[in-house]
Order: sequence, then structure tokens, then C-alpha cells
Amino acid sequence: MKETIKLNRKNAPAIVDAVNFDLHLKPYGKFTLKNGVDVYTINAGAEDVLAIEWVFFAGNAYEKKNLVAASSNFLLKNGTTKKNAFQINEHFDYYGSYLNRACYNETAVLSLHCLTKHIGELLPAVKELITDSTLPQEELDTYRQNMKQRLTVNLKKSDFVAGRLIDTYLYGENHPYGKFTSAEDFDSLQRDELVDFYKNYYQQGKLVIFVAGKLPANLEPLLNEHFGDLANKEVIEQKHEIVMATEKKYRVSNDENGVQGSIRLARPFPNRHHPDFLKTMVLNNLFGGFFGSRLMLNIREDKGYTYGIHSYLQNHVHSSAWMISTEAGKEVTEATISEIYKEMKRLREEKVDDEELLLVQNYMMGSILGDLDGPFQIIARWKNIILNNLDESYFQNSINTIKKITAQELQDLAQRYLLPEEFYELVVI
Repeated sequence: MKETIKLNRKNAPAIVDAVNFDLHLKPYGKFTLKNGVDVYTINAGAEDVLAIEWVFFAGNAYEKKNLVAASSNFLLKNGTTKKNAFQINEHFDYYGSYLNRACYNETAVLSLHCLTKHIGELLPAVKELITDSTLPQEELDTYRQNMKQRLTVNLKKSDFVAGRLIDTYLYGENHPYGKFTSAEDFDSLQRDELVDFYKNYYQQGKLVIFVAGKLPANLEPLLNEHFGDLANKEVIEQKHEIVMATEKKYRVSNDENGVQGSIRLARPFPNRHHPDFLKTMVLNNLFGGFFGSRLMLNIREDKGYTYGIHSYLQNHVHSSAWMISTEAGKEVTEATISEIYKEMKRLREEKVDDEELLLVQNYMMGSILGDLDGPFQIIARWKNIILNNLDESYFQNSINTIKKITAQELQDLAQRYLLPEEFYELVVI
């Protein structure tokens, strides 16, 4: 006989701090196609939907000329020998799916979201884009015109200009993390350059596949049928030297009538493999990583200089940076920077108290719990770990770091990294 548990509804259930949650990252499944392409999977979810990402090592770091990687990626779905851009989009729309593409520093991606039952009709179309895109000249001309117009509009925005310049100061204008585009770069694009890049890095390039959602039982044979014959050749990423700017302080006038200044403070920082990275993630949240951070409480809530201010560690593979970003009225930009440095000094000189540390720990654990809500979020976590060449214990190590870090460790990190003289300082008005 089944035992009935009687609830005492006069007493509220015990409140458990998020820092005490026992969080684990659902393990991925993995198989390898006959050509050596690794496929990582998460089979979960209540709805019959799935997402597939084809991740090619075809980002900006592999191009010999600016914009070739991004332009090649954009034009992937704009024409093949069998279909024009309209017909390609119509095919994916017919099945209620969404196909997107994106280009990053090291990788470029084709991503498909669809109903699981339609995957058999959609995979051949994706295969066609990877092996038979023509990158038509008329589509390149339209793309060039649209992007130049967008660039013209964006260059009038102080936050856009600030984002470009601070990365250039950190890495150098010839580094993939630091270079930016100009109208002349778009004008100089030639179709044969894009075709060569497409052949080397898509038709014959190296890729990894990530799949999440309600997976069909025949997923492995389906992917083998359509993508198991791709060349999947190793590609060599060019070596790029970091050339940091010699000056540390910059004031740029972008609009003489501007009333707002875009502020960026940033310093070089090691990548995720460094032993201080996970601990610094906690310090960053305390400093400026969430709405209850020191920077928000001081500069937004107390001083009223800005609607929002944030700090974060860039998610780059080879090298990173610690960035502080905000917009403020031009008459208070210098005062805002002074307050940022005051908060750095406080963290260097004073240990955080137990209550504030617990608040940050609970916030971070709660955020991670929210990020694990569903198969797409879980595979995104694994993708970040895999593409950054991290150990599979990285997630659990991050959880343990959040739970166990001490006020003394945070102060030590602040004394090591939150040094004003190490930060590039930029204001664009």
C-alpha cells in the first residue's frame, strides 16, 4: 500500500540558498561520422524540436584579407547552382524552420532550428549550401551596399565607435580580435576571394556538429548520409601577434553635438585555461557583473550618472580582456571613471563581507541554473567548453569555485588585477 505524506501547510517550506544547490551539467552524447566529423548531442526537451549547428573553423582568424570570412559566411544561403536566394529561404520557411549563419573570430556557423519530423527534408538543403553555394556577384553587390549603409549609420553612434577602438588598443588593428571594417574594405571585396575561402574552409574545411532537442532515432545515419562525405581536412590558423597601443588614455570626439559619452575601460587578461580565470569570474560579478554589483550601486543608484554599467571577461579562445562598459552624460564621464577606480581601490583594500559574498554566490548559482533550462542551453554550455579546448570538468570546477571562494582570495585577485595603471581608458563623445 502506497504511503501518503501529509503536508503541514501552516509552516512555510525551508528556504535554500542557491549556493547550496547541487548543480550538474547533463553529459553529452557523441559519435563520429565516417569522415571523422565529431557530433555532440543532447537528447532532451518536452517538444519535438531540435537545433543543429555546423561549426566550421572558418572565422576571421583564417582570412588573409579583411571581411572575406564574414562575407563568405553571409552569402552561404544566397544562391546555389540549383536555387536562388529566394528559393532557398522559401524551402526552409515551408517547413517552419529557421536557418541562420554567423561568423566569429575562430569559427563560422550554420545553425538550423526545426521540428524534429522535418529534419529529413532539411538536411539535404543544408548540405547543398555547404557544397554548392555559388556566392553570386549580384548578391555580393547587394550585401556590400547594405553593409556600407549600416556602417555609415553605426559610425555616428559613440558606443559603436568605442567598441571598435578599445579592441584595437588591446590587440592591435591587424589582430582578429582588434581589427575593424571600413567602407573601403567592402569596396575591395572580390568574388573570387570569397569563392577561394569557401572552397578551402567550407567545402574542404574542418567542422564539428552540435545537436540538441528531441533527437530522431536515425540521427546518426542521417548525418552520415548527408555530411559523412565532406572533406573535413585540417586547417591551419594563421599566427597573429598582439600589438597593444602604447598610450593608455584616449578621448575621442565623434559628434561635436553629442550629449553622451561612451566609456570603455579594459585590460588584457589570460584566457579560460589560466588558474585565476574562474575565481576572477566571481570577482567580476561582485565588481560589475550584475544589477546588484558595486559599480551599479555606486554609479547608477547612488550617483545617477548612468542607466547601467557592466564589467565582463571577454570570451575569446586565445587571449581575453577584462572590460568595463557604460554610457554617461558627457559632463560626468570623468567623474564616472573616477568612481570606477574608487571601486577598484575598495576591493583591493577591503575584504568583502559575508553577506555580500553570499549574494554574489547565490546570483551566480541561480543564473547557471536558469541557463541550464532546456537542451539548447545545455549544448551551448558544452559547445563553449569544447571549442575552448577545456577539460570536461570545467563546469564542475566553476561550480566548486563559486561555492568555496573566500573573501581573502577575492581581495588577492583585486590586488593582482584591478590596478588602474593596467587599464586602457577610452571616452567617445
